[in-house]
Amino acid sequence: MVKHRGFETITVVQKGLVDHADSTGAAGRYGNGDVQWMTAGKGVQHSEMFPLLNEDGDNPAELFQIWLNLPRKSKMVQPHFKMFWNEDIPRYTKSDEKNNLTHIEILVGHFDGKKAQDSPPDSWAANAENHVAVINLQLDPNATFTIPPAIQGIHRTLYFYKGDDLRIDGEAFPEYHGAAVDPDVEITLQNGSETSKVLILQGRPINEPVVQHGPFVMNSKLEIYEAFEEYQRTQFGGWPWPKYDMVHDPNAGRFALHADGTVDVKTSGF
Repeated sequence: MVKHRGFETITVVQKGLVDHADSTGAAGRYGNGDVQWMTAGKGVQHSEMFPLLNEDGDNPAELFQIWLNLPRKSKMVQPHFKMFWNEDIPRYTKSDEKNNLTHIEILVGHFDGKKAQDSPPDSWAANAENHVAVINLQLDPNATFTIPPAIQGIHRTLYFYKGDDLRIDGEAFPEYHGAAVDPDVEITLQNGSETSKVLILQGRPINEPVVQHGPFVMNSKLEIYEAFEEYQRTQFGGWPWPKYDMVHDPNAGRFALHADGTVDVKTSGF
């Protein structure tokens, strides 16, 4: 179980399942392409467990958790979480001149004239003028893909997390490395002989002081001290679940139980 204040987590589960429970009373099971977006705001405790549903073999998991800062005005909003289910994530494919394919997932924001689902209301990403985007690319062997330009004034980073031989505008891009690129020019990716995967992370800087200590991201040291003091005093509302390491019913499918009691159940398989 972990505690957070002052920022958001965007959890992208590419393989496997995650069981969520938090101090607001929300819970869920998601994975295999789903994305959970949690606004910690003024403070939340949550657990992320990995249910071992396959008793006869491995239960692999592969995920990213991206931390997105909140602006000063939103750091103390009510906690909130939202599911972007796999079935609802915009996806499309582009072919290069040699008919090699690149598969694009728009997880957050706008990209190439297409749009993801709406961000949570208090997020820095909720304002389209901040150009926050998280895009997942999968390049087939030997594929070429040109990333279209954005605008000046934002930060854009590429993270190469799977593959063998990928080049950015002709320069070698080592696996498990990130590269800050100029956002307002085209960037061409040339893939080698194996499938490659790349995350695009971008957004306009908030341009406010940032002080991080462990699970808290605030604007000053004093606010960090206040976060620890409040957590010790209130536990951010306490823990409403019977266990700190909550794992849901093995027979449950993918679902989201929200703090207001509404339930979203996905009837499709795991």
